Amino acid sequence: MRRVLSASARPSGDASSAASRGGANDEERTAARESRETLRTEFPFELPRGYVDDAGTVHRSGVMRLATARDELIPLRDDRVRENAAYLSVVLIARVVSRIGTVDDIHPGVIEDLFASDLAFLQDFYRRINAEGHTRAAVTCPSCQENFAVDLAGGGGPGES
Repeated sequence: MRRVLSASARPSGDASSAASRGGANDEERTAARESRETLRTEFPFELPRGYVDDAGTVHRSGVMRLATARDELIPLRDDRVRENAAYLSVVLIARVVSRIGTVDDIHPGVIEDLFASDLAFLQDFYRRINAEGHTRAAVTCPSCQENFAVDLAGGGGPGES
């Protein structure tokens, strides 16, 4: 049974009610806005080095979708995973990456052909979007020691966050 609270029945600390009263700070308004948005299921990324296809073309941009329970269970039945547990990430990443460049037939063979740095990037990207729900990472500038966030999905130019 689904229960919906009316605006007057919501707890006073609720970010959406605080935002509607006009007394919310920026953080509360952002949280209220994000809670009204639809669930994001696909995340673009830029590989550090790129996938090189049979023709020698380098593909760097891609899309990864959120994993389902099935995505995490099916690879456990794969004989390659049973023989070598390290192969689990290859099969799992192949299930959730829907495109790399113009290549949209992503299978374990494609993931096997990635550079190690690209596989490590995709493993971290998978963890971020499925466990943390976003692609941002907190970083510190090595020169000025200022803290800021960068979006690991890429898309910006050098030096942009």
